[in-house]
Amino acid sequence: MASVVHYPGQRLLRAALWAFAIVIFSVQLAPLVVLIPLSFTSGTLLNFPIPSFSLRWYGEFFGSAQWLGSLRNTFVVGVVASTIATILGTLGAIGVLRVSPRLQPFLMALLISPMVIPLVVVALAMFLHLARLGLAASFTGLIIAHTVVCMPLVLIPVVSTLQGFDMNLFRAALSLGASPTRTFLKVVLPLIMPGVLAGWLFAFATSIDEIVVTLFVGGPEQITLPRQIYSGLRERISPTVAAVATLSTVLAISMLVVVEVLRRRSRRD
Repeated sequence: MASVVHYPGQRLLRAALWAFAIVIFSVQLAPLVVLIPLSFTSGTLLNFPIPSFSLRWYGEFFGSAQWLGSLRNTFVVGVVASTIATILGTLGAIGVLRVSPRLQPFLMALLISPMVIPLVVVALAMFLHLARLGLAASFTGLIIAHTVVCMPLVLIPVVSTLQGFDMNLFRAALSLGASPTRTFLKVVLPLIMPGVLAGWLFAFATSIDEIVVTLFVGGPEQITLPRQIYSGLRERISPTVAAVATLSTVLAISMLVVVEVLRRRSRRD
């Protein structure tokens, strides 16, 4: 096997990219160095040094009906919206790859437009549309809005997975008498499942972190966890907010690990 030759310019560019990535990650993760210790403070203020180590504010979170209610709303909306977004995104990915190659970029741009357009504009448009339908300030309207925002995050990984799918397997199943629906469920879907699951996780992570659309579309009863955190920061800054943010960070990191595992499994397959 021929060895790969790295020229000095390539090494310099590689080192510069690594340095840039490290700086960006350091800036992004620096607040966590402050946030996580503050969630274990025994005091009532967010200041350093912390008086002593305590799980008081985690107990405050799990013992509060208001916080747990917002957590329940977040997971209900997130699971339902991401599941619907995954179904629509998967069907949309199949549709994109079945049209003419000339039309694929335009159709793809149309389907991912909620991710490109400023979120405030999307939220305002969703509010005006749902208000006409009488769905504003309802869980149904909030789920629809989250689905619209999350679907592009499913479409992209599924399209990427389908591009590596061997269509001869699909044609072989059809030639053996299987219906298109049965062929998709028994042949196509199992092979692209890593991409579908990764899309669902991306959609779920986006939904449980969404605040702008929720502020526009949600009502007093549709309080999700990000909205409750926002209210807590406006009314009274409590270390409970730091505890909730720490738990959210742990959940986000866990989902990223799962996505990476799925990505490596897809490469092996």
